[in-house]
Formats: sequence, C-alpha cells, structure tokens
Amino acid sequence: MTKRQSNVPERPYHHGDLRHAIVTAALDILSETQSLEFSLRELARRAGVSHNAPYKHFTDKRELLAAVSAAGFEALTKRMSREIAGHSNARALLLAMLRAYVRQGVENPALYRLMFGGYLSGPLDERPAIERAAAEKTKALFAEVIIDGALGHAIPNTSRNERKIAGAILTCWSLVHGLTQLIADGLVGPGKKADELCESLVQGMLDGLAVKCPALPAGTWVGPRES
Repeated sequence: MTKRQSNVPERPYHHGDLRHAIVTAALDILSETQSLEFSLRELARRAGVSHNAPYKHFTDKRELLAAVSAAGFEALTKRMSREIAGHSNARALLLAMLRAYVRQGVENPALYRLMFGGYLSGPLDERPAIERAAAEKTKALFAEVIIDGALGHAIPNTSRNERKIAGAILTCWSLVHGLTQLIADGLVGPGKKADELCESLVQGMLDGLAVKCPALPAGTWVGPRES
C-alpha cells in the first residue's frame, strides 16, 4: 500500500464505470500487497469513491473477489491469446500458452491463488458463476489448441473424444499449475528461469501425450465445478 492512496479524496457516486474502477483498484491492491486482507472501505479510497459505493455493485467482499478472479481469468486468456499470435504449429501454440500461464501466476501469486485456490469455493466445491464463465474461456482456448493437433495429431471434437480432450487438458494443467505454485513458493527457481523450466517439462510431457493421451474416468470434471 502506498502513501498516495490515503491522499485520494472520496467522491460521491458519480463514477463513469464504478464497477470496473472498483475491480481495477482491487487488482492493484492485490498486486501490491499480495494479500486479500483489505477492506471495502480501503478499496473505495483507492478507487476514489465514497466508502459505501462498492456496495452498489457487490453485496460483500466474496462477491467482489469473484469479480476480481474473473478479471484474472480474462487477463490470462488475453495473455495466452497474444502469446500464440504468429505461431502456426499447434505444438508451438500450446507451449506458448503454457509459458504465458506460468508467467502470469509467478508474477502475481496472490491473484493466482485466488483464481485457483479454495478461497471462493462454496460448501459443495461450487465456484461463483462469474468466475466459472471466465474460466471456461481459458479452458476453451486450451481445448482448441489440443483439438487442432498440439499432441502431434488432431483430435476430432466429438462426444466420443470428450474425455480424451479433457484428459489432455488436465495433464497440461496439472503440470503448469504445479510448476507455477512451486516457483511462486520459492521451492523451485529462480523465477527468471520460469520459461526455460516450463519449456523443458512441457516438451517432455507432450512427447508422452503424443504416445498415449489419458482419458478422464467417467463422472469426473475439469475446471470450476458448477453449483
């Protein structure tokens, strides 16, 4: 938290896009402090609005953080999309996407843990709808590249191949999720070598997936669970 935040005057609710301003302010605080322990009043000061303005869009902090997590997934999807621009080889596309995934998490561990940790999970492991919708777009980008041949051969997007595609997504996700957490926690490093670590591990994983792609067991799912 910087001192300049305390000098931002509170303003009544006349903000052009209040909801966006509040989410952006929360993202800034999270990036700076790497902590979820901030108040909505503190957030209102950062956004430059009256202390009760956040409640016009969010009933409580959990609802706000669901929107912040959704914004994190949107940023991740955009970043992966940028990284794959210019690549034509499906395997190179997937590798670029996975590198972008690891970078995003290592650069902002607190946001990453909000997106993929248990903070927003409900009693039945369901996640907020706004977050699920954004996460599904991230998952769809993974699926698209796998379907197009990232494993060395195209996988037709049919109901028959649904569990195989999901198995490939889970294999890739498990690897980069674990690597991201380990680097963020300082158990693997240095962080500046994240790209090289990712490339080395992913190339080995893709070699294995090209030989055999595991299918998920019936009744399992990949991605945020619906309520």
